Amino acid sequence: MIRGLYTAASGMVAQQKRMDTIANNMANVNTAGFKRDETVVEAFPQLLLSRLNDPGIPGADKGDVRPLVGGLGTGARLQAVLPIFTQGPLRQTEAPLDVAIAGNGFFVVQTPAGEAYTRNGAFQLDEQGYLVTSAGYRVLGQGGLIRVQPGSKVVIDEQGQVTANGQPVGKLRVVTFANPQALQKLGDSLFQGTGATPLAEPVLRPGFLEQSNVNPVLEMVNMLTAMRTYEAGQKTIQAEDQLLEKAVNEVGRV
Repeated sequence: MIRGLYTAASGMVAQQKRMDTIANNMANVNTAGFKRDETVVEAFPQLLLSRLNDPGIPGADKGDVRPLVGGLGTGARLQAVLPIFTQGPLRQTEAPLDVAIAGNGFFVVQTPAGEAYTRNGAFQLDEQGYLVTSAGYRVLGQGGLIRVQPGSKVVIDEQGQVTANGQPVGKLRVVTFANPQALQKLGDSLFQGTGATPLAEPVLRPGFLEQSNVNPVLEMVNMLTAMRTYEAGQKTIQAEDQLLEKAVNEVGRV
């Protein structure tokens, strides 16, 4: 019975973490470039139970084999939270500094922790004329930071070329990863990781933004499933608690 309490509790903890992940997805349904997370839950190894007090069944070469009862689950745990990099829908904004990536690729930005990568192409100019993200991180081009004179008319074309008053000032650096699942989220739609390689011919859409790939209906279904599973764990613990109470207060008297 004690084992049953721990088994049910481990499943409830895993579902609680899954609920946290779903809630974060729902909170970022309107965040440009956001990639939804998916939880991976794994079960602990099962135990194979047999009836030790029953007469054995003769075995061919292993002696008597006890009749099997079946498997006993020992709980579950959250193994990983993985970002899902499916393409989000593209929304036309017609803003001259907005640009979306259609297909693979990440923009590269400079952060205090080093280079980071994002799919959010809602760019703007800061007070010093640097091209920055909506969170204020400076965007990196193939030749370094991209800077223009304040007041210039800035345009980004389909090849990522940035021009100011018709003069080229830099080209957006777009990279890809062999295993994007290994990237770690930093917040503000930023990712961090190793193994970035330049993308030779990125497909860019100036005047568009990639929306979040969160499907609200799917997330609501996942939330209901997690809630029902959590409630099942609660009922299991209540049943185990009642059995323990009977064993201590009633069976003990006899």
